[in-house]
Amino acid sequence: MSDLNYAGVIGGGAWGTALAQVCARAGLTVTLQARELEVVEAINARNENPTFLPGVALDPVIDATTELSDLSPCDFILAVAPAQHLRSTLAALRPHVRPGIPILLCAKGVEQGTLNLMTEVLAQTIPDAAPAVLSGPSFAGEVARGLPTAVTLACPDEALGRALAEAIATPTFRPYLAADMIGAEAGGAIKNVLAIACGIVEGKGLGRSAHAALITRGFAEMTRVAEALGGQAETVAGLCGLGDLVLTCSSPQSRNMSVGLALGGGRTLEETLAGKLTVAEGVASAPAVRALARRLGVETPICEAVAAILAGEVGVDEAILALLSRPITNER
Repeated sequence: MSDLNYAGVIGGGAWGTALAQVCARAGLTVTLQARELEVVEAINARNENPTFLPGVALDPVIDATTELSDLSPCDFILAVAPAQHLRSTLAALRPHVRPGIPILLCAKGVEQGTLNLMTEVLAQTIPDAAPAVLSGPSFAGEVARGLPTAVTLACPDEALGRALAEAIATPTFRPYLAADMIGAEAGGAIKNVLAIACGIVEGKGLGRSAHAALITRGFAEMTRVAEALGGQAETVAGLCGLGDLVLTCSSPQSRNMSVGLALGGGRTLEETLAGKLTVAEGVASAPAVRALARRLGVETPICEAVAAILAGEVGVDEAILALLSRPITNER
């Protein structure tokens, strides 16, 4: 387990680039695979990613490539492809990795159609991989610049989880260990949907009281879904759930919250997403989270409202009124 010296990172967006920077700071050899040729050329020639992470000087040790086959020598992989593209990415990766390779899943979402979590996608595409999940409150720009960050690293294999954490840890990037991958995944996926809701509250100017209420009731929804999936409430109460929710719902730096801000301000979803290079995972995950919660028989009125707004089934004002008109119940 100590021979984790060579990290492969899949995904040349902001988060993938930031994690490659973390690995380089930790003293690892790093290969970053990106689809965009211009990203690869900029990283290799100028040690920067102006497309997705402008203004950050990258460690020269990071070697970028467009080819998944170049990850073959890696000791472990950080999979940072967007959730809705992870299945095709892992399927393409499979011929190029050794049996039992640790794959650290860093995408946050629920797959549309299958309603699978990312660990299920991995199990179906590279079944002999050793899975782990990395999730927590982390803005890519801050992580890349070396600002203090703490995250959850969830792995059912305690020895592997510790080895991975020790491999990527730096003085400013601190992984906390957990065994519950389901709880970690549920927190990361659902907080993106709730961040859109919080953005709508901000965009409508509904005030800090409404914002706090939404975070709290959203956290209750997140916990119910996680437990119904077999996760633990204790995990969701940590960095990968509550911590990530507080960060993502409290700053317009969040891509998901920025979508909600625009919707709350009166823009359409098409106008909001037009010209964006980055992915707001909550937009794609919202219908899947709604369908998953319904399948589990779990009430998620806030996630339901966000999914309905994004689908054009209701307007923002109608959704807000419906939430405020729900019957009085016990807090749980």
